[in-house]
Amino acid sequence: MNGLRSFLYAFAKFLGNINAIKKGTIGKRLYNRAIGKATSKLFKK
Repeated sequence: MNGLRSFLYAFAKFLGNINAIKKGTIGKRLYNRAIGKATSKLFKK
């Protein structure tokens, strides 16, 4: 069950990247993901 969920999340992320490339907003998407990861690391401690 956990493997299926991991696969679905990865697939959704992949589709989101393709959609962003088609729309021309890949830079914005990458920026937002980087900010989200940095914020997450700050609040984990």
